[in-house]
Amino acid sequence: MSAVFTRADDRLGDFALRALDPEGDAGVLHRWVTHPKSAFWLMQDADEAQVVEEYRRIAAHPHHDAYLGLWRGSPAFLAERYDPAHVELVGLYDHQPGDVGMHFLCAPAGTPVHGFTRAVIRTVLAWLFADPATVRVVVEPDVRNTAVHALNAAVGFEVVGPITKPEKEALLSVCTRAQFQAATEPAAATAAEGAPA
Repeated sequence: MSAVFTRADDRLGDFALRALDPEGDAGVLHRWVTHPKSAFWLMQDADEAQVVEEYRRIAAHPHHDAYLGLWRGSPAFLAERYDPAHVELVGLYDHQPGDVGMHFLCAPAGTPVHGFTRAVIRTVLAWLFADPATVRVVVEPDVRNTAVHALNAAVGFEVVGPITKPEKEALLSVCTRAQFQAATEPAAATAAEGAPA
C-alpha cells in the first residue's frame, strides 16, 4: 500500500502513514494494543479476531479511519482520524466546523528511542493539518494518562476540561493549526530549550 502522507524528521528520519489493512496488519496490531504499555487503548484482553473485527468496523465507518504509521519503512505506530460530530464525542463538547478527532498509539519498544513519541505526534498532526479543511484537532485521552497530557501540551494542545465518556473519564483538549505551528516551529523549540530550568 502506498503512503498517504510522509514527513522527514530532522533527527529520526522518515515517517509515513498508509491505510490500515485490518487483516494484513492484524498480527502487529494485536501485539501493540494488548501490550501492558497500551492499557489506555482499552483492548488488553482482545484476541486477534476481535482486533480484526474492530478495525474492520472502523474501515467501514463513514466518519472514522485508521492508518498504520511507518518509521524508516517499518510499522511503528497507529493513528486514527474521526469526525467528532459523529464519533466519540457526539453531544459531549462544543463541536466547531473543521474539528477533527485523533487517536495515536506508538508501538511498544524494547529499547525506547529518545524523542520518538514526540516525532510521531508531530507527524500525525502535520498529516491532519495538511488537509486545509482541518481547523482544530480534538483529543480525549484518559484523565490518568499524564504522559500523553504532557506530550499534547508540548505540541500545542490546550486543555478544555474533563468530560465523561461511557468507557472513561477523559481530558478534552484542542489544538489549532496556529497553536501547533507555534509550539513546533524551530524558533519555539529553541526558545524552550534555552529557557532557564
